[in-house]
Amino acid sequence: MDKMVKMPCSYSPAVDKILMAEQILSEFRLKKDELKEVMKRMQREMDRGLRLETHEQASVKMLPTYVCSTPEGSEVGDFLALDLGGTNFRVMLVKVGEDEERSWKVETKNQMYSIPEDAMTGTAQMLFDYIAECMSNFLDRHHIKHKKLPLGFTFSFPVRHEDIDKGILLNWTKGFKASGAEGNNVVGLLRDAIKRRGDFEMDVVAMVNDTVATMISCYYEDRSCEVGMIVGTGCNACYMEEMRTVELVEGEQGRMCVNTEWGAFGNNGELEEFRLEYDRVVDETSINPGQQLYEKLISGKYMGELVRLVLMKLVNEDLLFNGEASELLKTGGSLETRYVSQMESDTGDRKQIYNVLSSLGVLPSELDCDIVRLVCESVSTRSAHMCAAGLAGVINLMRERRSEEALKITVGIDGSVYKLHPCFRDRFHKIVRDLSPHCEITFIQSEEGSGRGAALISAVACKMAASILTQ
Repeated sequence: MDKMVKMPCSYSPAVDKILMAEQILSEFRLKKDELKEVMKRMQREMDRGLRLETHEQASVKMLPTYVCSTPEGSEVGDFLALDLGGTNFRVMLVKVGEDEERSWKVETKNQMYSIPEDAMTGTAQMLFDYIAECMSNFLDRHHIKHKKLPLGFTFSFPVRHEDIDKGILLNWTKGFKASGAEGNNVVGLLRDAIKRRGDFEMDVVAMVNDTVATMISCYYEDRSCEVGMIVGTGCNACYMEEMRTVELVEGEQGRMCVNTEWGAFGNNGELEEFRLEYDRVVDETSINPGQQLYEKLISGKYMGELVRLVLMKLVNEDLLFNGEASELLKTGGSLETRYVSQMESDTGDRKQIYNVLSSLGVLPSELDCDIVRLVCESVSTRSAHMCAAGLAGVINLMRERRSEEALKITVGIDGSVYKLHPCFRDRFHKIVRDLSPHCEITFIQSEEGSGRGAALISAVACKMAASILTQ
């Protein structure tokens, strides 16, 4: 019998390798107490962001959106929506109508344009001229250039709003760097670019963040949707907050949607003991070191690179690929986040993993494939759990504010990581529910969220403007 016990160590270097790899990956596993601590710190920063005296220092800015108590009805008609928040930019024509039962009917036609690198990192004028050019192209395609349509603009960067159609860009994120935009009114920059072209007119009536657009879009499917969240290139959330706690805006009655900008959580050191060596490298080599640290643990912009850095560590420890990495695998950014989704979608025959690794110039053994899968699972699970701790913080805070024994709430979610990663959703839902025991939470996935939500908000803004004029 003694011999039996010793067998694994002596007969299987493969088991040894897996155990050693698991030892290195154990740092990614977060205990429930640690997630509760992240949640508490998130709530503390949210409170600091809402208060006048601490707002400036808070890492979570809690920006008022001027989108108030979710609307019951709106104008019907045609609206244009723009959606700028990542490397792709979308123009959408949205027809808002009512069907026979007077319930909402929304039809959309949209066109995606990719933003060239020089427009992302050149000047604000170049970027907004490019956007205006895409709009002109879209209007031509749909033969509506002669119409002056109301426009809703989804702009998914930190903005300090002064009204629903006026907001100052605080800082770029997600790889954008266009100079001359920070500190300026974004709607003004768009209006100027449209004016410079002179071949169409547009009435910009509302600018919203993608989280807000997602929340509003989902609200039309489920009236208890009061939280919007994005987990894609970036990661952020918004929710309906009691006006009395939003000190940056006057007024005590009702609720206003607050854009948390929680991606910047950790910028004051709140996440230090949770950040690993790989996170520090990702941050140091990013376009904005020291900023958006929570987002860098979670979002699709960084997940693939985190996996690549862990693979390189395992190669250096002689636990992968016979200690040899390809030139491509040694190159920052070569392992895209969609490859992580692909490798975790593998059904057990290792084909998907093999295909991805060979496209990166590596010829893996079966054992290599199994270890790489463990790495992907470790990184994406931590991402889901970290994100869940943030959302649980928001939901529990809402329950406390409303002094409700049990809160029934719906969360509208969009973004490529949430939608396309095979396991993110389930891991994320489970932990949000574990950390919010007194809340009954429904998750709905937004379809066409950003654009449709922006158009619906424009429709509501038009109605509000019309009712103010008739008073």
